[in-house]
Amino acid sequence: MLESPSLKIITSESPRERRRDTSRAVVLIGFQRQGNLGLGYLAATLRGHGYAVEVLDFDTAHGEILELVKAREPLLIGFSLIFQFYIRQFDALLRFLRANGVGSHFTMGGHFPSLNYSDTLRMLPDLDSVVRFEGELTLLELVDLLSTGSEWRGIQGIAYKRGEELVANPMRALMEDLDQLPYPERNYKPEAVLGRAVMPLLASRGCARTCSFCSIHMFYRTAPGKMVRTRKPAQVVREMRQLHEERGTTIFLFQDDDFPLFGPVWHRWANEFVDELHRSGLPGRAIWKMNCRADVVEPQMFAAMRDAGLYLVYMGLESGSEQGLKTLHKQVSVEQNLRAVQTLKDVGLMFEFGFMLFDPSSTFGTVRENVAFLRAIVGDGSAGAVFCRMLPYDGTPIKDELARTGRLLGDVCNPDYKFLDPQLDTFYEALTKLIHVTGWVHGYRSLSPQLNWCWHEIAVIDRLFPQLCELPAYKDTVRGITRASNDLLLRVVEDLSYTYSDGRANAWSAQELERQCRSWVKELVENRDAFILRHQEILLNALREEGQLVRA
Repeated sequence: MLESPSLKIITSESPRERRRDTSRAVVLIGFQRQGNLGLGYLAATLRGHGYAVEVLDFDTAHGEILELVKAREPLLIGFSLIFQFYIRQFDALLRFLRANGVGSHFTMGGHFPSLNYSDTLRMLPDLDSVVRFEGELTLLELVDLLSTGSEWRGIQGIAYKRGEELVANPMRALMEDLDQLPYPERNYKPEAVLGRAVMPLLASRGCARTCSFCSIHMFYRTAPGKMVRTRKPAQVVREMRQLHEERGTTIFLFQDDDFPLFGPVWHRWANEFVDELHRSGLPGRAIWKMNCRADVVEPQMFAAMRDAGLYLVYMGLESGSEQGLKTLHKQVSVEQNLRAVQTLKDVGLMFEFGFMLFDPSSTFGTVRENVAFLRAIVGDGSAGAVFCRMLPYDGTPIKDELARTGRLLGDVCNPDYKFLDPQLDTFYEALTKLIHVTGWVHGYRSLSPQLNWCWHEIAVIDRLFPQLCELPAYKDTVRGITRASNDLLLRVVEDLSYTYSDGRANAWSAQELERQCRSWVKELVENRDAFILRHQEILLNALREEGQLVRA
């Protein structure tokens, strides 16, 4: 493997001065769930320099993709791969396209290809190149050089195969000024909540935190340049207003890895953002969601953001055990996590959270601490209990540590590990099977996700529709189902843990739990549909008055 090629690195002129032939299109392929901002920025950058761009959803049938590709005869097809779990599915698509005569240059970008270009190029033999890290300028230069038949292998920020050798050129620096980028293309029908159009948005790029399980901060730390960059608040609000006025967007989902709130500089940024929102007139007409950590949640700032339209906060709490937080290198305490949740409840903000019931350091004791933590935050029925097992993503410190200590199992696509206590592995397998059978935690049709979707709808009604007199009673109904579901789920986890640690009898029947889950789902859906049906004219009239039915 060569970390730098003998080929001379091109120090090309600026994009404005570079020669290009825009007669052939570019096709970009990736997952489009909730809109793919990464592909949107790439498409807007290419289109801004004269290229026709087609963005396709990876979930589209291979035959349809082939038909579209053959109709466009693109110069280049770019594939967006975030996590390695999908690499075999991407390989199948690439092989299919090549087998059916597609000769376009194939390139790939995303977290996994950027951090592990060597395995990407080995496992996807039909790739011609990998665009590493932030790709707007690198992809544009690659397309420009291909379009004029020029040598492309010397540009910064790419990796490729040269015979049997793998070559990684010097990395291109991260963009200093995000406001130089065009607004991302969003050429798709937006998702909607009760007729309200939803769009993703970015206020910043990068993450300054160092969680051991996360590949995102490694993505931004590996490339040269400033790790975290924020857009000007006025530019962010201008984009929101444009989307609101031109596309009827009233719900904005900020996809920043860590919304700018940590420390005095970002605190000033957030205050300026709130001021800009009020100047724009959007509060009261649009609402927004963001992601943050527990250590930035405090009453004054979050009350101010609530009044400026914030309605939903996602926090990666990850663990209710001090040992778990240490293993995951969260650099927060259990007390900070608890205080953050209570603060959001006190200021009237809905919250969602990520939580890892299991991690490589887990013991039966830490699992029970996590159960107690979940009871403390959602035992009141304020949200459905959700949890998962930590997965060792490529490029993360925790995967490297598992490999160093001989605990890393599986392969590149499906990395895995065993717990230190073999009985915990047996417990985890039994619990996973039980929850999968009953349909409780994972998947859109499962009980907890459906409960949280109902809470999401309630938050949207609260903020964007006329006050409904029956809403408090409906909230109480949903809260009651959520509270009962959480209570039973957490009792099952705790009791089953003692079955495998202490040999206690297992009192839970998969059939009975599945029956109870289905009963709660049925009760939830019936109450939700009846509530919406009773108020549909009020809801529809509110949309008609604002023209949302037409624009969404």
